[in-house]
Amino acid sequence: MVVRAAEVAREEGVGTLRFNFRGVGGSTGVHARGEGEQEDLRAAMALLRSHLAPDGPFGLLGYSFGAWITACVAGSESTLTALGLIAPPLAMLDFGTLPALGVLLVAGTRDAYCPVPALEEVAGRTKAARVVIVQGADHFFFGKLFPVGEAVRDWVRGWAAR
Repeated sequence: MVVRAAEVAREEGVGTLRFNFRGVGGSTGVHARGEGEQEDLRAAMALLRSHLAPDGPFGLLGYSFGAWITACVAGSESTLTALGLIAPPLAMLDFGTLPALGVLLVAGTRDAYCPVPALEEVAGRTKAARVVIVQGADHFFFGKLFPVGEAVRDWVRGWAAR
């Protein structure tokens, strides 16, 4: 899912950076219950920004636990243009108040971690939210990557050209 989102963003001409949080895959460190992972994201953002035009648009997109970390960091980022949250685990974690940006919210109708009513409630608190519900998709979007990719494509087109 994350690979597909990055592919679509690149196809639209947006620079991307995919990374693992500490302790995931081949990365060093151990899971830090969200605090350390926010540091990881801020470090990744600084690295990516060092390769981009300083005044250009900048969006963040996260999936599942990464969506929670992304939402946590986005609230303190004044230069952020857009925020994308795919399958945010709303049944497990508090997402609080999201920034009023071009927010994309994506979930599947069969996602126990991100129930559609909870996603719609979050969208109601976020005036700029675009909600995409993928029929029949579970938390991992098996067999449903195309509609997720198209949602990401539309979202990127909405903010990246600014």
